[in-house]
Amino acid sequence: MSFARVVLLTAQDQKQAEQISKMLLEEHLAACVNIIPQILSRYWWQGKIETAKESLLIVKTKKSVLKQLIKKVRAIHSYTVPEIIALPIEEGNPDYLNWITESLKPRKG
Repeated sequence: MSFARVVLLTAQDQKQAEQISKMLLEEHLAACVNIIPQILSRYWWQGKIETAKESLLIVKTKKSVLKQLIKKVRAIHSYTVPEIIALPIEEGNPDYLNWITESLKPRKG
């Protein structure tokens, strides 16, 4: 069973993506956040197909902090229904997976 997760989040723009990533890192809810500054999203919203330019965040974290991560993102996100999708990391470089765990431990002092 894997405890590491990749979380996909979209934000309205790069500024909001940077705000979310900073908060996640400062609160040790993410070990790493990659930001893809501009993607084109097409989706159903309120019965219509919409198109928007957004930023995509790829967050590396652990299952144990996922509920807290979702709560924090929802609290500061501008969207009514923000995309927050968590996928399990089934396998990977053991050193990297250990680094995720170590990075999420709050620092003393």
